[in-house]
Amino acid sequence: MTDRIRTGLEFGVLGPLQVLADGRPLVIGRKGMRGLLAMLVLEANRVVPIDEIVDSLWDEDPPATARTIVHGYVSRLRRMLEEADPAGSARILTTPPGYRLSVDPWRLDFHRARQLVSSARGKPAPIRAQLLRESLGLWRGPVLADVPGEPVTTDLEELRLAALEERIEAELELGRHLELVGELRQLVNEHPFRERLVGHMMRALYRSGQRADALDAYQRFHRRVVDELGIDPGPGLRVLHEQVLRDDPALDSPGPPEVVTVPPRPGVVVPAQLPAAASGFTGREEELAWLDRLCDARDLTTTTIAVVNGAPGIGKSELAVTWGHRRAGQFPDGLLFAPLHGFAPDRDPVAPAEVLARFLLALGVPADGVPRDLDDRVGLYRSVLAGRRVLVVLDDAWDPEHVRQLLPPGAGSVVLVTSRKRMESLVVSNGARMLTLDALSDEESVRLLDEVVGKPLSEQEPVAARMLAELCGNLPLALRIAAAKLVISPEWTVEALVAQLADDDARLRALDLADTGVGVARALAVSYRNLPPELAETFRAAGVVPGRWVSPHAVAAVCGTDLGTAAGRLADLADAHLLVEQWRGGFVLHDLVRLYAREVLEAEEADRALRRLVDHYLVACDHARRLVRPVADGLDFSGNPAAPRPATSAQALSWFDKEWPNIIAVVHAAAEAGLHRRVWQLVRLVHTYCVTRLVRREWQAVAEIGLASARVVGDRFGEVLVLHAMQDIDNRTGSLRGTLERAELAHAIALELGEARYVVMTLDKLALALVAEGRLEEALVRHREAVEIARRDVDPIGEATVLNNLAQTEQLLGQREKAAQHQFRAVELYHRVGDERAYAVAVNNLAELYAELGLLPEAEEHARQGVELARGGSMQFEEAFGRQVLGQVLAARGERVAAQAELAESLRLFVRLGSPRATLVRTALEALTTGI
Repeated sequence: MTDRIRTGLEFGVLGPLQVLADGRPLVIGRKGMRGLLAMLVLEANRVVPIDEIVDSLWDEDPPATARTIVHGYVSRLRRMLEEADPAGSARILTTPPGYRLSVDPWRLDFHRARQLVSSARGKPAPIRAQLLRESLGLWRGPVLADVPGEPVTTDLEELRLAALEERIEAELELGRHLELVGELRQLVNEHPFRERLVGHMMRALYRSGQRADALDAYQRFHRRVVDELGIDPGPGLRVLHEQVLRDDPALDSPGPPEVVTVPPRPGVVVPAQLPAAASGFTGREEELAWLDRLCDARDLTTTTIAVVNGAPGIGKSELAVTWGHRRAGQFPDGLLFAPLHGFAPDRDPVAPAEVLARFLLALGVPADGVPRDLDDRVGLYRSVLAGRRVLVVLDDAWDPEHVRQLLPPGAGSVVLVTSRKRMESLVVSNGARMLTLDALSDEESVRLLDEVVGKPLSEQEPVAARMLAELCGNLPLALRIAAAKLVISPEWTVEALVAQLADDDARLRALDLADTGVGVARALAVSYRNLPPELAETFRAAGVVPGRWVSPHAVAAVCGTDLGTAAGRLADLADAHLLVEQWRGGFVLHDLVRLYAREVLEAEEADRALRRLVDHYLVACDHARRLVRPVADGLDFSGNPAAPRPATSAQALSWFDKEWPNIIAVVHAAAEAGLHRRVWQLVRLVHTYCVTRLVRREWQAVAEIGLASARVVGDRFGEVLVLHAMQDIDNRTGSLRGTLERAELAHAIALELGEARYVVMTLDKLALALVAEGRLEEALVRHREAVEIARRDVDPIGEATVLNNLAQTEQLLGQREKAAQHQFRAVELYHRVGDERAYAVAVNNLAELYAELGLLPEAEEHARQGVELARGGSMQFEEAFGRQVLGQVLAARGERVAAQAELAESLRLFVRLGSPRATLVRTALEALTTGI
């Protein structure tokens, strides 16, 4: 973990400010930008208010344009980071009331330094010294030496000095006093009031045979603190001074005092019951380090309990046993191990009385001395272990009561409990600590395959090895089974095994070793069979959901229950580690668990569940889209009380953002199941989100599925709505050229249906397709025809939309005054119907027309209004467009600096959205900055 991240961006403040992209330094630029970036790095992942930024950069006298300058700095820094790392390993986010640098803490040198110092605590002296040297090696000079002002970095200087003192203490333990004397003299001169450094120097001098110099060092420090600070040296230094005066033998030993342990009782056996550690154990460095820290920090008067929990096959027992062998020397009185079989497929859990009998026999109690009564066995067990330090591993526990009577008394013993359950009550009543295991990383998984197979698959067949790990879901049990198949049957190739596992219907059967009784499905079956009926139903319902995660709303809809009940059931399944709650209300199934859930689902139940799930998304999407923009397509869904109910446009978009991968998966699943009417309806309902967020690539795929579904069932109404949605998104993304035939087909279908609003919608899109082909006069005719129909049918939304687009066509033809009149009317109509997004765009369109007509004050007023409308409604595209227009207006007024700031922010937003308008803004920005 302490190795430098090799790809993406890294930030350094332990010296001159530094930004590395794939190891190469970036040129940051002017001092103000350095100061701003330094603040964001020091406060990484926290919001830095803009007022605080202004105060820091300009002290007490900021210029009037300070905020604008800060916006400009942020825009340049964003561009620099995005160009250096398009993958976005670090981003500057606008988060009211300021800005926030979003970055993995491991990309910050001071975070790595802190973690190294923290990791060193409690380690043996050689390891401690190495970790602290590595931490100190991250300093390249004074903190932020090249940043103007006075950044608040005192904690980092204190961190460096503390690491330095810890490193010297570790090296003194290693007997390196002679080498340290010179360094300590210099350090004491630089930091004359650091009492700990003075103590280190006294020890180094004394052990080097310089007793008089050690006493002199104390006397000089004593005079200095009395004269300058009016205080005496601390008690620790005074005790050290007395030890030097009397030549205390304890000063001669460079190592720490030995820990006094309680020896085993005479005649009592020292048990060593841990089973052999699994061969090829790999990964889990963080988890092993967590257990190390827990053991090193334990109270020697009490028992330390750790619960290692996780899903079936995740490697809980393997971790506990491996750690136990590595730290066996810390437990001189023995290692006790009990397989409790809490989740064994073919036997009942082992009773505490039976385990106690085994433990007492292992501890030297004769068979006829083991009491019959459970309470007496507990009492004898505790008596035998009183004052002794042991490690007790209780593997595969069923519940807290399964282990409570097996906990030893104090004296610094450690108990490791492994279970598929979380055992929260042990945390509450016994002070247990909890460690939850997740799947291995990709690298660890491939390394495990290499170790078990006994040859470097990662080098010989790297692509196939990674695919094999992925198909095993990085689950240790699955990986070991796959590796065992390759070992047992040498004729098997990795490619052949990958091909077998790639079939979802066959994967769980392939991950089974029939002769041994070991298999992923068998391990999961034990957990499933122990579920009460309502949780089993919920588990199967979660398996129906085809997306990346499962929500309580979806499960409530599938199971026909209320939201609270669904949430509680999912939480219970998470406690059983059959799924994981990755965020509040967001539950994820491991790929292999999902396959098992589908295996135990009968076809009729699966069909019914999928229909309910699709209906749930129809209701939820319809509600959410109406918050984003008013709708006029005639689709209306209601009736599912468990569907999520966001209250604002921003909340609706946030819901769509989270659910979008799930919605795509539901569209595919519904199409495969033949639910074609529901498919095209769902596709039409998500069109509002896609046009707002400029989702293009995924939209094209689901739109084609929706169009095919409408045509399969001969639903002309569905066909015209999907075709119109496709044209709408192509218009927003600038991709209408070449779509004229599709627009004509949609209009023909609308005429066939004979409903006015669909005729207006398709006429408008037909006109836009004509504009894209350069046939502007024909487009005008179509636009005007659509306006007349909309007015006659009293369709204000349709009329506003067509007038807005008519004005754009007239603008292209140079008919600006007519365009302004039509645009003004569109603004009025959008305001009246409450379409805030369209209203913001229309206001900006009007500002642009006013600017072309030379009405600059009116243009600026409307442009600023458009920006404020967009910012208030969290409308990224609309804000980007508004800033583009405002930048053009400000440039026309001669306000170049302000224009640059607006265009830079517009460019950033358009680039984030993937909008083709980014090219136009970039060109305008370059033209504005040329020659300045």
